[in-house]
Amino acid sequence: MPIQKLTIAWIVIVVVSVTVLAQDSTLLRIVKAEDERRWDADLQRLLSNPNPAIRKRAALAAGRIGNEDSVGPLSGLLQDKEVDVRAMAAFALGEVEAASGAAPLLPILKNASESREVQARALEALGKIAAALPRDKEARRLELGEAILDALKNETGPTLTVRLGITAVLRARPANAGPTIANFLSHPYAAVRADAANTLARLRLNSGNEKLRELLNSHNDPIVRANAARVLGATEDKAAYDSLILHVMSDSDLRVRVSAIRSLALLKDARAADALLNRGNRLIRPKLAAHAPATNEVLEIAAALGRLLALKEDQAALTWLNEVNKTLDHTAPEVELALVRIAPDAYLRSFGSDAKTSVQRSILLNWRSASSIAAGLGEIAAMPASVKNKAELVASAESLLRAMLDYRNSSVKVNTLVAVHSEYAVPDILRALAAFKPKDLANVLLKHLNEPDVIVRGTAADLLGDLPPSELHTRALAAALAGTPTDPLNDAALSIIDALGKQKTEPANKAIATVLGWKDHLVRRRAVNVLKANGVGDLSIHIGIVQTRNTTADYRRALARVGRKVHAVVTTTKGSFTMELLPEAAPLTVDNFVQLAQRSFFNGITIHRVVPNFVIQDGDPRGDGNGGPAQHQIRCEINDVPYDRATVGMALSGKDTGSSQWFVTHSPQPHLDGGYTVFGQVNETGMKVVDQIVRGDKILKVTIVEGKAPVKMRLRSADREPPNED
Repeated sequence: MPIQKLTIAWIVIVVVSVTVLAQDSTLLRIVKAEDERRWDADLQRLLSNPNPAIRKRAALAAGRIGNEDSVGPLSGLLQDKEVDVRAMAAFALGEVEAASGAAPLLPILKNASESREVQARALEALGKIAAALPRDKEARRLELGEAILDALKNETGPTLTVRLGITAVLRARPANAGPTIANFLSHPYAAVRADAANTLARLRLNSGNEKLRELLNSHNDPIVRANAARVLGATEDKAAYDSLILHVMSDSDLRVRVSAIRSLALLKDARAADALLNRGNRLIRPKLAAHAPATNEVLEIAAALGRLLALKEDQAALTWLNEVNKTLDHTAPEVELALVRIAPDAYLRSFGSDAKTSVQRSILLNWRSASSIAAGLGEIAAMPASVKNKAELVASAESLLRAMLDYRNSSVKVNTLVAVHSEYAVPDILRALAAFKPKDLANVLLKHLNEPDVIVRGTAADLLGDLPPSELHTRALAAALAGTPTDPLNDAALSIIDALGKQKTEPANKAIATVLGWKDHLVRRRAVNVLKANGVGDLSIHIGIVQTRNTTADYRRALARVGRKVHAVVTTTKGSFTMELLPEAAPLTVDNFVQLAQRSFFNGITIHRVVPNFVIQDGDPRGDGNGGPAQHQIRCEINDVPYDRATVGMALSGKDTGSSQWFVTHSPQPHLDGGYTVFGQVNETGMKVVDQIVRGDKILKVTIVEGKAPVKMRLRSADREPPNED
């Protein structure tokens, strides 16, 4: 069947409809209901509005709100006369994720007269529903997975159908999916080949390995080569060893080299260490600078060496790793882990004769260094029992971790004009200590339930929840929960609720129930879910609506940007890049970002996360991945914009937990589609800067540029025809 392409005329009609709708008070009502997570009769009536643009937009809102009561009305829209309304209804059913949403979607897959776009969205939705099914619905998950797989077999239609179907297979995980997905490795379009390889890698299926070795060696698209390398590593394909080495040493694209390095580690062939070390030495000479672009690749090599040379005490590797560690000021956990895996004795000796003072100095001077050291020390707990003198290694590592926790009583004197925030390292130290399962772990954690830092308290609660239940734990957790309403972040409250839920006692459930009247919507929702799981009953009436900070003026300001160009110029220590923001796709998320930028919130923030061939992530004022503005959360605005290269998305720790953290993708990430809000796109020139960014670089400023010009009409990349390579 020939590739079908959305026409420019159709795109113009859709964008014009959205723009006209943005000027209507109806859209304000929809967005307000969405923001409050309010499914009611007013929104339901809009699903039958005479205006198809309103029906479509109301359907999206129903999906974002996620109330299972919307499944029936959304199912009715699957019969709408407008194709794009039916497609959005299918998309929304996938966002609701209710098991009852699958039945009306399944017939669409076999309806030959149905639009291909609607079928594509039905496939996508079924994948999401299957992934959300509880464990006791395994048979239904397999049934839905088989339906998705059957729809994909012999599919040669539009790339949207194929791409969304391939990702639906990833989510549903049907049995025997390998051969069907492997067939798409020979698809005419590179994007489909890359998506097929992504699914095979994540499901660790080796059905297409012979073809993947060919693609790795000859394909001109770096994403295809990178994903091929990932599969060959995930499936431990020994026949790919020589090809992976070749691409580590000579591929022109960092994403391919990084994927090949990771795969060599998974092959567990120690011969690869020499080649990796050779590559590593080339990268650090001339001398590696702390924030050099080569750092991303260097850290991948370090991690691989730690896996390949475990307990080998290889001196060449240790010399190289120590040089890298010194350059990075001991702030890279990848290097600390590699050093301890290769030579644990030497690692512990490296702290000197007064090791306790040495590690205390690290936490008092540089919390990132202390967190990395904690990761290294914690790794000793995971070493096999066959390791010589393991008991002594364990005792030494545990002693150093305790010394780090006792940093306030150190004799080390620190004179600094800037805040060190030693407490930011404590969660990693607690997790490392917990790995050793010391007899007094509960006492240590109970003590840290009273710490001022919200993330420390949350971590202590998480770890207490993993210990056997006790009345003492319940009382301490209940007391700690009572002190959380004034916290700047709700992390501790959420963790404490989870830990109380694991106690599975009446007093613990009563303590959880005390939050059902709290203002925080996420806290109420978590409490309802935990109590339901504990058999207390369905208390979802207490979830209610979100008490949002937004006013009518805020909604009007956000919606006024629809149809206008909005750009963010992000200036970093590596240069500047420009993001085109997408107010038509995510108006409140864009407004949140614009407001933060105009308050200079992002200025000076460290880019705390860089995963090559995946994302860079920023927006955390703490710099540890846990921070954001005080008492500030926004709702997800999931949309159908795909996560291709250069996509800007909102970081989350669960549904509706967005705040200030955002990310940019290095390469397509289809498994993120429909799960994280897309609200921008970096231009190709800007991606040259993004690709150079490493962990520890800084955002200097973010400048917002707003104009009145209409948004450029463009196809979603999932619908765009890639160049035919044959």
